[in-house]
Amino acid sequence: MTAQQSSLAPVATPATPATPVAPVAPATRTFSSGTLYAALGVVSFSFSFPGTMWALDGFGPWSAIGVRGVLAAVIAFAALLITRAPLPARSDWPALVIVAGGCAIGFPLLTTLALQTSSTANSAVVIGVLPMATAVFSAILTRRSPSKVFWAAAGVGAATVVVYTLSQNHGVPTVADLYLFGALLVCAAGYAQGGRLSARMPGWRVIAWGVVLAAPVNLAVALWAVSNEPVHLTAKAVIGMAYIAGISQFGGFVVWYKGMGLIGVARASQLQLAQPLLTLVWAVLLLGEQFTAAVPLTAAIVLACIVVTQRARTS
Repeated sequence: MTAQQSSLAPVATPATPATPVAPVAPATRTFSSGTLYAALGVVSFSFSFPGTMWALDGFGPWSAIGVRGVLAAVIAFAALLITRAPLPARSDWPALVIVAGGCAIGFPLLTTLALQTSSTANSAVVIGVLPMATAVFSAILTRRSPSKVFWAAAGVGAATVVVYTLSQNHGVPTVADLYLFGALLVCAAGYAQGGRLSARMPGWRVIAWGVVLAAPVNLAVALWAVSNEPVHLTAKAVIGMAYIAGISQFGGFVVWYKGMGLIGVARASQLQLAQPLLTLVWAVLLLGEQFTAAVPLTAAIVLACIVVTQRARTS
């Protein structure tokens, strides 16, 4: 019996190295699908500024802020009811409050006020800096800092976008720039918290609960604004409002948070470096703003930075 047992021992040994090989393919698919979801979110958000400009064609600034939030809350609440989504865990509510304050109240409020006096091109600067700010908030929350290569590529990409977009306004800071800076900070906090929650909660529920939590504030703003600001329901205004309420405020976040949950907040946020350039394209096609010769060069640098950040390992 002893001889037979010793002869069986070598047979069992070769089987053990095969165990860690199986997860490799799913991990690769997860990374690819996560990148795709995040990219869809970026494309969705790139229409937000033009959509807001269209909404302002018939709504006042405060009406646009309040109404978009109320409509998004109706959609989100209906989705939660239909799917019978459970209430979030008690420990998740503080993060959801930050998502609500940053993504469903602060960012729409401050960017809409900024667009009263700032062009779409100049307003895109907030999106250029947003990936870096989101990565910083994420590093603070998770206490995990991305690699030096990641930070270097992200810094170059963000700096390139900032220099380009500020040059469109001759580099002169305005009150609108202060609004945009505030929007950058609150949105980055909301992105980081939402991305962290999306690792253990479906991304669409994260933004749905955030939008619902913000509903009382947005409803109060809408009721006051609609009675004090003139409203003209032009075709542009209706289309713009439908987009910023259904996509910018809710639908875009569904795929965005799902992507962040799959590939991480830091990497997903770097895909947003391309968003200002996409916004500039839509500004030309939809709003008639002028293109500059610097766009192709900026696009090439930004895309190169995105490739580097996507491949860089985190520590």
